[in-house]
Amino acid sequence: MTVETEQASIMQTSERIRALIDDRLAAFLDEHTAPVADPEVATAYRFLRHFILGGGKRIRPLLCYWGWRGAGGEDSDQIISAGSALELCHAGLLIHDDIMDSSDLRRGHPTMHRRLAGLHRGPAARSFGRAAAILLGALTLAWSDELLSSSEVEPSRLRVARALFDRLRTEVITGQYLDILAQVRDLSTVEQALMVVRFKTAKYTVERPLQIGGALAGADEALLDLYSELGVPLGEAFQLRDDVLGMFGDPAETGKSVLDDLREGKHTILIAHALQHASRAEALHLRTWHGNEDLTEQRAAELRQIVVATGALSHVEAMIGERARHALDVLRTAPIDPEARSGLEVLAGSLINRTR
Repeated sequence: MTVETEQASIMQTSERIRALIDDRLAAFLDEHTAPVADPEVATAYRFLRHFILGGGKRIRPLLCYWGWRGAGGEDSDQIISAGSALELCHAGLLIHDDIMDSSDLRRGHPTMHRRLAGLHRGPAARSFGRAAAILLGALTLAWSDELLSSSEVEPSRLRVARALFDRLRTEVITGQYLDILAQVRDLSTVEQALMVVRFKTAKYTVERPLQIGGALAGADEALLDLYSELGVPLGEAFQLRDDVLGMFGDPAETGKSVLDDLREGKHTILIAHALQHASRAEALHLRTWHGNEDLTEQRAAELRQIVVATGALSHVEAMIGERARHALDVLRTAPIDPEARSGLEVLAGSLINRTR
């Protein structure tokens, strides 16, 4: 089999798994319609269904699937339910994340709190949208527990997977707390920003989904540790790429404004490194406009220029490359099923080199 043929086969498998995940989510949501006959509650549930099914790359379910396959698991409904549970968890966290970031767009569409606010007029509409979205995000997180519990795997394996799932949520919420804490600190260091990357994204997006899939297939401790050694640097590279796209990406590709992270005052490694290496005038300009709600396109362009001039962009690109090489080195010698290795290699490339 040629490299091109192998990659095409892996891509077909990934598309098949995405389709199965979407089907499982749709079936679950069909069974979880609004429990009351109020038309506005039904509308909120319909918005939530659209949010869950209306896009997304299904990265975490795919990593869970390849983690399962790497541990010897065969295709089955069990891993599809587990991957779908991860996607529900992700959807709930995204809803809350958009509220905290005051984001207007997600995947090119209005965020959940914006859509809900649009149901009403007057001064209370905005607070209603935020409060209603908080509730729907919490509901989606609760559903993720229910769906994972429905995975019909051996109870001892499910216990290990549930413990990892519990750890995942603790870690990502801690990472999110560190993220908002950075916005009220005088200066976030590169080390503090990297801690946010590790807990908010790397463990949540890559390490734990791999391990959950492996645990459900009966992986031993050594393989779970190997998934960790692979997953953390790959997850860090993924988030660092996301930070670059958040500042320099094309909104038509990302579905998100390049002003959001700057207006929010998100303390990425790009900003931390730029502040540490900026001139006094550049640092003052960064502090004045980073996190300023009145930031304009012109001022944003000036901030991006400072990030480039201080070497912050090239530094982060180097960090991405270093972490990607380490993750791929671990993967290439991993004692896992060859097809799973190929699947993870292809997926890793798409996470690191993506444009959206």
